[in-house]
Amino acid sequence: MRGGRDHRGRERYALTDTHHGHVWGVCEGVDGLFSEPRRGTYELLGWVPEGDDVRGQVGSRVWLVPDDGALEPWLLEDTESLGLLPGSDSLVLTGRDDYEGPPEGCRGPVRVHDGSRWLGSCREFARVLPTERAAPPLVLRGLAQGDRLRTALRTGTRRALDLEQAALEIRDVRGEPLTERLLWATVRDWGPSSCGTDLIDLELDGDSFTPVPPYAQSVWDQWLAGPPDTPGAWGGLDTRHREVWLDLVRDRACRRMHRDRPAAHAYELDGRRITDEPGLYLALGEAANGPGGYFGGCLDALADCLRGTFGYTSSATLLWRDAAIARSHLSRVLTPGGRPYDLFADVLDVLAKGGMRVTLT
Repeated sequence: MRGGRDHRGRERYALTDTHHGHVWGVCEGVDGLFSEPRRGTYELLGWVPEGDDVRGQVGSRVWLVPDDGALEPWLLEDTESLGLLPGSDSLVLTGRDDYEGPPEGCRGPVRVHDGSRWLGSCREFARVLPTERAAPPLVLRGLAQGDRLRTALRTGTRRALDLEQAALEIRDVRGEPLTERLLWATVRDWGPSSCGTDLIDLELDGDSFTPVPPYAQSVWDQWLAGPPDTPGAWGGLDTRHREVWLDLVRDRACRRMHRDRPAAHAYELDGRRITDEPGLYLALGEAANGPGGYFGGCLDALADCLRGTFGYTSSATLLWRDAAIARSHLSRVLTPGGRPYDLFADVLDVLAKGGMRVTLT
């Protein structure tokens, strides 16, 4: 991905030290931000479906639940099915499980669900670790060096080139903070840049950086061009792209100051697009804080927002239009462990406890 300066000349990317806060450098473009993360593969032996065949894109969040109630479920993100192995009853799933994996000692039967329905079960599974491969580097193009980075590059020792934990801070075209990506910044190479005099291209080791999945780039491109100015811009997205949108909404909100409205404010929620969980929180965010607004991304975060500092002061009213759509899609969802619960009712309960009087239409 390449970026550029906005109309006020602000640099779009900054590499900062997370411990001391100093800026290593700022630049106008980054290569390697979008790349396929490492994926794990699971062979589910003795697969028994509980509905339609599981093929292709399965879901953005799929849970594997051990039959042994003493063991915790684990998450497989951006899950795809490669179908049954030829001549066998084994289903193959791939996905990202870098941060979570099977609980220690889990080898027996598991059931699989996508948060809304059970997909099937197997008698045992085998986990195939991803093939070791060199991660593509992260290259900061046209980097204006800070004094500390200039000194480190001049020194050139392995210790000096280990910049330790850093954050790649990312701004949109208006120069407003959008999000950041954490990494362990180890310099692999550098040289003069074609972007301008006294600028360099700095290559960082990609093994300690988790790239953004390529499917997310279309959503990122919209936000890098500036926040939406009309509500419901996310409405045509599928669930996994809505989750990307919600992540950026949350990250941007954490970098902005919010002025709480006075008590007794009347809010209005457009419920026509609430067909999944991220859609619920995106619609709540827009009802509270306008297009691109944030007002929680889970029940706990919603409760936090209702306590203030995110545009709301208790008490107030909320007119929820077309609430039947959310009720039909969210009244029977599954916890990670597979327990059915009513997310729609839980949201209404959290809103009521936070001083929001809701009228459904």
